[in-house]
Amino acid sequence: MDLEEEPEKWRRHFALLERREPFRGFAYKITRADGSAGFAETSGKPIFDAAGTFIGYRGGARDMTVQHETEAQLQQAQKMAAVGQLTGGIAHDFNNLLTVVIGSLDLALDQVQGETRATIETAVRASQKAADLVHRLLAFSRRQALRPETLDLNRLTTGMGDLLRRSAGANFEIAMKLGPGLWPASADRGQVENALLNLVINARDAMPAGGRLLIKTANKHLDEEYVAHNTEVAVGDYVMLAVTDTGSGMPPDVLERALEPFFTTKEIGKGSGLGLSVIYGFAKQSRGHLKIYSEVGHGTTVRLYLPRAVAAGVETIAPPAPAARPRGGEIILVVEDHADVRSYVVAQLRDLGYLVIEAEDGPQALKILDTEAPIDLLMTDMVMPGGMTGRQLAEAAKLRRPRLKALFTSGHSEDVVAEDGALDPRAQFLAKPYTRQDLARKVRQALGMPD
Repeated sequence: MDLEEEPEKWRRHFALLERREPFRGFAYKITRADGSAGFAETSGKPIFDAAGTFIGYRGGARDMTVQHETEAQLQQAQKMAAVGQLTGGIAHDFNNLLTVVIGSLDLALDQVQGETRATIETAVRASQKAADLVHRLLAFSRRQALRPETLDLNRLTTGMGDLLRRSAGANFEIAMKLGPGLWPASADRGQVENALLNLVINARDAMPAGGRLLIKTANKHLDEEYVAHNTEVAVGDYVMLAVTDTGSGMPPDVLERALEPFFTTKEIGKGSGLGLSVIYGFAKQSRGHLKIYSEVGHGTTVRLYLPRAVAAGVETIAPPAPAARPRGGEIILVVEDHADVRSYVVAQLRDLGYLVIEAEDGPQALKILDTEAPIDLLMTDMVMPGGMTGRQLAEAAKLRRPRLKALFTSGHSEDVVAEDGALDPRAQFLAKPYTRQDLARKVRQALGMPD
């Protein structure tokens, strides 16, 4: 028992015993038989002999370690969900603003030269960094748009070997222990690559004098016993990607907060505190799991568990975007409730040669679709007022015009994500903020999709 923790609590308990009063549900820390820390709860009532003399207490104690861990995990999950809801809402509004800012700067670049152009290019770079920060906030809040595919994590890890070694630096040795017969994983390739790179950089920063990193992959079945101690993951087959360092490790108070956004032990200006929290958000949105093991003086291991793919597929690589902005002459119905964003999109599409009809919400768009106006593409925001989301609008539009193509866009991707955390693979999606090049390319892709 640890009498040094919560001394006032123990003083009250001992005072109660001195008064020979009963007690119930008194919780305290213990050291279990295997040497691990745990929690116990005890109750008792005083016993008196026939003469009324106090002779002791009758009661019992029970190990509450599992229940305590479960409650702590639930509280942590509730806290992370609340922070995620807040960051997701901020990111949605901020992305709408960035769409207009980046788009306007992009347009201005075509109209100026010299020092003015250099100044605008600086503003564009700063805006893109802001967009990246918002994207990372969306990753933590589990509201980013994912494109899962079937991945060979051994192949992905090997392919990143040179990049990881350059990122770690000359003072670090990187070893790989890749599991044989590795199952295919279902995940977003770009997010897995970012996660692995972030884990290596975090491990590097934990070893300022140099050290050794081990990257490991393995097949893992998480059973009922594991899930009982880790309530945010489901029983099943997973593919594990782990990074272990030989650094200083994390004390318990730091480990407890390691996944919180903006929490960092680095100096001001040396880190945003979003690395692990972003990976955590990605893991949860992918129906996976993130687990950190760390002990002061013995390094840290971070394990990323990704769901096993139901069936192996062919890994695909997205084709590079064309240098020129694709143009067209089709008719596009733009549905966007944010007036500035709608004005920007309409202007850009018209500049690209398209004929544009605009609406501010789903009901207004349906009235247009009920007319005989020819429309080739529905471009709709996902989160709008009027009681209709972009997905619901697209479904209603398909009933009216079965051959109508659709392009979804949002700065708050929650409503474009299916229950398993992924976009419908048949849907075309354009994340805010986007450039004119992104807009032009995605519109052509959406118009070229098969019925």
